[in-house]
Amino acid sequence: MQRSELKTLIEDNSTPKGRRFDYFIQILILISLLSFSLETLPNLPKEIINLLELVELFCVIIFSIEYILRLFVADKPFKYAFSFYGIIDLLAILPFYLRFAVDLRVLRAFRIFRVFRALKLIRYNKALNRFHIAFKIIKEELVLFFMTTSILIFLSASGIYYFENEAQPELFSSIFHSLWWAIVTLTTVGYGDVYPITMGGKIFTFFVLIIGVGIVTVPAGLVSSSLSKAREIQDDGLTDFIDEDD
Repeated sequence: MQRSELKTLIEDNSTPKGRRFDYFIQILILISLLSFSLETLPNLPKEIINLLELVELFCVIIFSIEYILRLFVADKPFKYAFSFYGIIDLLAILPFYLRFAVDLRVLRAFRIFRVFRALKLIRYNKALNRFHIAFKIIKEELVLFFMTTSILIFLSASGIYYFENEAQPELFSSIFHSLWWAIVTLTTVGYGDVYPITMGGKIFTFFVLIIGVGIVTVPAGLVSSSLSKAREIQDDGLTDFIDEDD
């Protein structure tokens, strides 16, 4: 099979062969995630463990071949390798190969990366891919938002420490200990495990909660508007243009 035919098979799901390839990979991803979940069950029989290992080996072989083929057919292989999809494709197979190079005692720490295979589904689903396009559109705004939120969290932790340290030294013993309160308060979660008891702390908390309501709504508005734009881009067939800008 020529390179152009391989490229059509792998990257163009508008053809019958391309759709079959996409469905095959999607089913394999789901099987792999199911196998990963079953491995966490306690007291599994040795036969089941061996079967799950064979399933994992088969999935890794296919995903590895897919990754190599995508590098082969890519116009810019280096750019693909460091793109969102390229990194996800690599993370889907990396844990398997790491166990041959890493001390088995720390293997379990790398196995969790197998859950990234779920993100591979984004490539094969138009609706999920819309989110990928949407986040590309607003990535600069999101970076600014998270920077601003981080600053507000630090200021909130510093403020509540100032008001509550003397009254509750065991809970607000430092700014670092106060960060948990700042996070759950600014995000309006409010677990209630840590709360102010001084008048100054309560007034300060009121203003933090008001700011937190705004913080929660900002990303929702950004994502909502970018999803509308992403739908327009998909309808106009401009996804390749978005990928080039990445």
